[in-house]
Amino acid sequence: MTHVTDRYSAGGPPLVMCDFTPPRSGNPAVLDRLKVVSADYFNAAYNPGKLVRADSVAAAHAARERTGVETVFNMATRDMNKIALQSRLLGAQMLGLDNVIVMHGDELTERETSLGVTSVRDYSSTSLIAAVRAMNDGLDYRGATMQAPTDFCVGATLDLARDLGAEAALTRRKADAGAHYFITQPIYGAAERERFLALYEEAAGAPLAVPVLWGVQVLDKDGVIFGNVPAEVRAQLEAGRDGAEAAGELLAALVEAGVRGFYLIPPILRGGRRDYDAAQRALEAIGR
Repeated sequence: MTHVTDRYSAGGPPLVMCDFTPPRSGNPAVLDRLKVVSADYFNAAYNPGKLVRADSVAAAHAARERTGVETVFNMATRDMNKIALQSRLLGAQMLGLDNVIVMHGDELTERETSLGVTSVRDYSSTSLIAAVRAMNDGLDYRGATMQAPTDFCVGATLDLARDLGAEAALTRRKADAGAHYFITQPIYGAAERERFLALYEEAAGAPLAVPVLWGVQVLDKDGVIFGNVPAEVRAQLEAGRDGAEAAGELLAALVEAGVRGFYLIPPILRGGRRDYDAAQRALEAIGR
């Protein structure tokens, strides 16, 4: 499997990673809907909404089998201890899945905890990134030598909707821990990207040296909208503007600004269904 960073640095058109939601069933045929999207990678989300869904490793493997497109899987620190997480990573490697994105995962609410669900958090997202780097060096969580090292390309997340100074510091810690690239929560203009990169360089004393796939969310006025969507964007949706058209316009503007990678988030409709056709319409604005 091609590492995300190798594909990013190979040149050519900008890299597109498209997010997808694993099904709430064990039927892999559901993933055939992804075939309409001309992405370079499909990224299996990790239990969005904290609902029971197909495991992200299994979903990534099945999506690759069904579409022929390379895949990435997400792992959160919330639900598994160190042994389970590292065993899951070895299982992914056995399936030929070499691209992983490490994240914190949404906190449990009273609704989940009232049903006896508990949060583990043996790792922070940063310490899990470091642990995967150690596995790439052939060492498990105890420091014991494994039979063979892993070969993961490790992604991490960043969120420009948070305090940018704190996020820049966290991004640096994740990069120092071993993150090979980042994906961002949705942005809505090139200025957000430029502000963050300038602040990071000021804080770190050097530019961010690893690739960033900038998040672009395809919105639907009747869908689930997350993140700090600007008021003018919401107003345009309410006035009837096509969310795919707006996302395509943003993609084209970011390409013009020199962006080399995107994390595309298809519309999330009520009930959790994704509109992958809308995602593809947005991509047509950059010739995909």
